[in-house]
Amino acid sequence: MKKVLPLLLLLTTQLSILAQDYKFGKVSKEELEEKFYPLDSTADAAYLFKKRRTYYDYITNNGFQLVTEFHERIKVYNKEGFNMATKEVVYYKPESGESESVSSIKGYTFNLNGNKIEKEKLSTKSIFTENISKFRSVKKISMPKVKEGSIIELRYKVYSPYVQSISDLKLQYHIPVKKLDYSVEIPEYYIFKKNTIGYYPVKQIKTSKNGKIGDTNYKIEVTSFVEENIPALKNDEPFVSSVKNYRSGLKFELTQTNFISIGGDFKSYSSSWEQVAKQIYKSSSFGGELSKSSYYKDDLNKILAESKTEVDKLLNIYNFVKQRVKWNEYYGIYSDKGVRKAFKDRVGNVADINLMLTSMLRTSGLNADPVLVSTRANGVPFFPTIDGFNYVISAVELNSGGIVLLDATEPYSTPNILPRRALNWNGRRITKDGNSSWVKLATTKHATEDNNIMVNISDDLMISGLYRTKFSNLSALTYRKNHNHLTEEAVVTGLEQKTNVEIEDIKILNDKNIYKIPTRTIKFNSDGLIESINGKLYIEPLLFLTERRNPFKLEERKFPVDFTTPWKVKNVVSIKIPEGYKVEAVPESFAIGLPDNLGVFKYQIQENAGKISTISSMQFNTAIVSPQYYESLKKFYGDLVKKQTEKIVLIKI
Repeated sequence: MKKVLPLLLLLTTQLSILAQDYKFGKVSKEELEEKFYPLDSTADAAYLFKKRRTYYDYITNNGFQLVTEFHERIKVYNKEGFNMATKEVVYYKPESGESESVSSIKGYTFNLNGNKIEKEKLSTKSIFTENISKFRSVKKISMPKVKEGSIIELRYKVYSPYVQSISDLKLQYHIPVKKLDYSVEIPEYYIFKKNTIGYYPVKQIKTSKNGKIGDTNYKIEVTSFVEENIPALKNDEPFVSSVKNYRSGLKFELTQTNFISIGGDFKSYSSSWEQVAKQIYKSSSFGGELSKSSYYKDDLNKILAESKTEVDKLLNIYNFVKQRVKWNEYYGIYSDKGVRKAFKDRVGNVADINLMLTSMLRTSGLNADPVLVSTRANGVPFFPTIDGFNYVISAVELNSGGIVLLDATEPYSTPNILPRRALNWNGRRITKDGNSSWVKLATTKHATEDNNIMVNISDDLMISGLYRTKFSNLSALTYRKNHNHLTEEAVVTGLEQKTNVEIEDIKILNDKNIYKIPTRTIKFNSDGLIESINGKLYIEPLLFLTERRNPFKLEERKFPVDFTTPWKVKNVVSIKIPEGYKVEAVPESFAIGLPDNLGVFKYQIQENAGKISTISSMQFNTAIVSPQYYESLKKFYGDLVKKQTEKIVLIKI
């Protein structure tokens, strides 16, 4: 036994050393044979190794440049993991001025053929460059011969002249990380504030080393992150605005530069949201575009001639811009084409359209300002940075009181009902003098859906009836956006699949008129909504509107539940009791509320005059439910599902 223990210790040590060998271009047979990730069998893929090194390289006569080296090894377990075979590297490349660059791209795909490891090299033909705006480009890398069980390995470098901006460190991903090895090396001349985000702790290790410029020595601060077995934080939880807000990471904010020791100067970059807003406003592609007005002068004069009140002006200008310029689905806080060209070509990005809108509103005499926004997908900007914003809308402060928010990129949007993508925390409003303040983006109006169903039951237990739905506020916008482009046949097919009924007729009113409530009426029948067991009929009181699953599965949730907007769904169902039957049992009425008036569920059911009437109402009075209420919310939905799935029982007379 004494001889066995040292042997096991030696073997364990050798395996540990072998497991840490991540030499580029060399993988093990054991890695290729692995069928699933040992610590998360649900993972479609995993980073076996994720390395990043960011450092400053001094170039004579040019100064420092920022270099970031990447090396990643990915194991693909199944077909759902194939998306990891395509890599997109976005980098800053303006039409004029200094650009970042991506180079030294090398990659391999490894597969196991019997006992033989096959290695396929990434071809330059599989690397593409695309311009995604006048400021940014992307390198698209497509790895070859990827299949289930493959290992992908990729290495590349990003060079940047913008030494004051270190890109965010992402320490947690949507797939697990077996081994992470990150380091950031910063010369003493640059002082950065480090802001952590997310909940998963990754320890920072701080060391230092020496650098040299000519005969001058300087200190380099090295911050390292070496971690194993980082779990995935997937994007499959319901009601999350942007999961990247909650994944572990680090943001760098430059606070000062000090080159006095080598004959330079000292500068403070302590930024605030006020400074960020002023910097954006000064740009010719932002504030400069707001000042242009000659291109729309004639059209605006016609609009003003037909507008008697400030509300008339607002609505007429807003509707004009929506009809005049189509959104090309590109985000951005800066004008892409320029407002004149966008107006002429009738197409533009978010900034083209909403800066144009703001300018027209201002010229008409309204108190209008642009509002900087971070979209839901972009995340909440926790710290002052220009990159925190990627969208812009317009705000009008009325003489009669109140602020109206407008987004002319969305055809189905109405004043103060912004599209879902823009409803993310607060926006930054910038006035004409460059001052700025926060504006709440979320509306206080509930997104509502009212459903009304009336049915009869035939002798052969076929249900037939009418199903009417009304949508308002954000629900109306969402309905139009999801359905107005579909054919009637496609709408019918989708509804039949969702409700398990056969639709005989459908009528939709006000689907095009955005200032009226859209209403959908359906005539239907179904033989799948009643269970007949031993002469008794069992029916769910809400029929196909029944909520059968609790969407909240986690035992604990550390990030908030984001409903986007306050909302309410009301269901009214009337079931005529068929001839020859009577009620044996109906569910009891029920009501439950969440703490602090966050939400309420009410359920009333009664029999009267040969009909069973059910009224179910669920309402949330806030867009965001903080994690402290998660346990209560999960129980709330559990009770709701339990109540709605209780059945009416009918027996023969």
